[in-house]
Amino acid sequence: MAKSTTTTRKTLHSTADDVERAYLVGVQRTSERDRWRGESSLAELALLAQTAGAVVTGSSLQRLDSPNPATYAGKGKLDEIRALCSDPAGPTMVIFDDQLSPSQQANLEDALKVKVLDRAMLILDIFAMRARTREGRLQVELAQTEYLLPRLKGQWSHLERLSGKSGAPGAIGVRGPGETQIETDRRLARKRILKLKEQIEDVRNQRSLYRRHREREHVPVVALVGYTNAGKSTLMRALTKDGDVFVQDQLFATLDPLTRKIYLDAAHPALLTDTVGFIQKLPTQLVAAFRATLEELTDAALLLHVVDITHPDAAHQSQTVEDTLRVLKLDTKPRITVLNKIDQLPDADGKPVASLAELDSFQESLTANIPGAVLISAEKRWGIDTLKQRLIETLDRQPVAGVSP
Repeated sequence: MAKSTTTTRKTLHSTADDVERAYLVGVQRTSERDRWRGESSLAELALLAQTAGAVVTGSSLQRLDSPNPATYAGKGKLDEIRALCSDPAGPTMVIFDDQLSPSQQANLEDALKVKVLDRAMLILDIFAMRARTREGRLQVELAQTEYLLPRLKGQWSHLERLSGKSGAPGAIGVRGPGETQIETDRRLARKRILKLKEQIEDVRNQRSLYRRHREREHVPVVALVGYTNAGKSTLMRALTKDGDVFVQDQLFATLDPLTRKIYLDAAHPALLTDTVGFIQKLPTQLVAAFRATLEELTDAALLLHVVDITHPDAAHQSQTVEDTLRVLKLDTKPRITVLNKIDQLPDADGKPVASLAELDSFQESLTANIPGAVLISAEKRWGIDTLKQRLIETLDRQPVAGVSP
């Protein structure tokens, strides 16, 4: 088996006892052509861990033909991680960059003697932390409970009794359901899943009534989609001029959908909807649980795909969004690609551009692979008028859902 290993360690600093110290582990498959993708994915995992409140103490990326079926990482790498975890000042948890099987989870916790999480559980944890509405909390709890159900075998000593204090310090990976019976009794877990699905179905029916009311008003819906932290909420604030739209430079800053009425011009009203951002390796349980919310995309007349053009992995992020839309059967939906954060692009001297006009010289190269893309800076409101005009032209060619021409 061909393999190579790279390891990065950081000097540990004194931290409060209630802050989790996380060590990150990823596997780069030798069959994957894009070698940068492993480092990029691990860097994103670090941002997720920090968003959840952990301090990242180090990371390790191992090149393998495929992850070890028993322990994900190879034996030598596992021994190295075990040594780090045995240090009193070492990590208090280890986070793996792929979804672990229940047996891998049990084996790793037995070997490392610290809390073990995978990317899926970490994302679910952040969603639990960010959910504000009843609908959001129901959907997150359903996703978490379905994820935990096959893992309720007694191997997770730290999950035998949960505090139930959502967002409590040191509770990374256990936010959310907070009901001890979910972790100790599969039968009760299944019963809870059925109850949650019934409650979410009620929410879905309420949303359906609301959408039918919107259709009677003959107002088209424009939905913002994109990779997490691409700037969707900032764009929504720019288009609506609503200072109450929550904007934060963090992953999954927006979880609960938000809809506002806007006027592209005096004769073109529209409803603009901001939805949760996508991310690579998104847990399937989360996509299923958020079906009611994602149906907002199904009924949209147009999708605005927002791309952070400054991100080094912009192309991969864009493809992840396209893949997710395909899974949701929305890949044929009319959409406009918006290349955001152009104010952070360098000019000929390597300095950030001072105006939209400065981009004219290389605008063609930026949009060469994305015909019809619109360049904007949502933060500085550059290109917003051009985007509105493009929206008007596109919507005029599209019938409003449920409305006869």
